[in-house]
Amino acid sequence: MRNIKLTIEYDGKRYLGWQRLGDSDKTIQGKIEAIITQMTGEKIEIIGSGRTDAGTHARGQVANFKTNTTLSREEILDFMNRYLPQDIVVKKVEEMPERFHARYNCIGKQYSYYIWNNPIPSAFERHRSFHVPQELDIDKMNLACEKLLGKHDFMGFSALKKTKKSTVRTIEELSIQREGSLLHVTFVGDGFLHKMVRIITGTLVEIGAGKMEIDEIDAIFESKVRQHAGETVPAQGLFLDEVFYK
Repeated sequence: MRNIKLTIEYDGKRYLGWQRLGDSDKTIQGKIEAIITQMTGEKIEIIGSGRTDAGTHARGQVANFKTNTTLSREEILDFMNRYLPQDIVVKKVEEMPERFHARYNCIGKQYSYYIWNNPIPSAFERHRSFHVPQELDIDKMNLACEKLLGKHDFMGFSALKKTKKSTVRTIEELSIQREGSLLHVTFVGDGFLHKMVRIITGTLVEIGAGKMEIDEIDAIFESKVRQHAGETVPAQGLFLDEVFYK
């Protein structure tokens, strides 16, 4: 039995997210599984490094699947990119040890979030960024980023309800760069809770707009109450850039 690792790029605009849904064929996982099943003649289930929400994009999602196919890695790559929709692309196919697991072996991820910060919206960036017309104080936002670095309980920055699992995560890098009218927010960490990147970004936007103060971040960590943080920014500005493994 072979264990195949896929590195996948997708435009999430017209999909309901990564995870397969029984009543819809509009998921990334569902589309990929259907093509691999067609290719191998086997009933295939793929394991992703994690879920992405409806509308979220990926440059480097990772998944693996087990198969008995004798097709080469090049043949698998060619077949999948020939028959997948054009907004889903397999960038790399690798042969992995039997015990490799795309989710359990993951040690970290990098995300990007894009904000179109201009009074005038963009016709081209509307599906790949969040439009914020008011001027944002980038220096103040970057100071706020420093408070979010390190190991913290991020329950207050997540959409989770009560959970028995740990909500402690470590953010190793969080910074904002301006590229013309586009603000690029970079997140690197050992893991992210449900909607955590989007809620942190929303909090940073409110700080940059003068609606929240930097010190309120400490209060959110202490209270662990979601309502104390900023808004959840839209999914279309979010990209999963890379998944890290040992």
